[in-house]
Amino acid sequence: MKGSTRKYLRSLAHHLKPLVIVGENGINSQLIASTEVALNDHELIKVKFGEFKEAKKEISAEIAQFTKSELVGTIGNIAIFYRPHPQPELRKIKIPAD
Repeated sequence: MKGSTRKYLRSLAHHLKPLVIVGENGINSQLIASTEVALNDHELIKVKFGEFKEAKKEISAEIAQFTKSELVGTIGNIAIFYRPHPQPELRKIKIPAD
């Protein structure tokens, strides 16, 4: 993903509230399932780290791998993920062409 695309997606995510919170259980099937649902519904989501703040880079990479999404960026204890809807006509976010 290009830097300009990441910047655009981060700007869209600015006003969003975190939909998924990484708690004391860390990465488990429930966390991955709720992240999948949020990505299917919204395409662009924030994940907040309530726990495991020191390992957020590694956990964010694992979440991106399990959900086949793109880690757009991190801000403090929040990670931003993007995955376009599998059906192009149902996509909510239009990525501008450079």
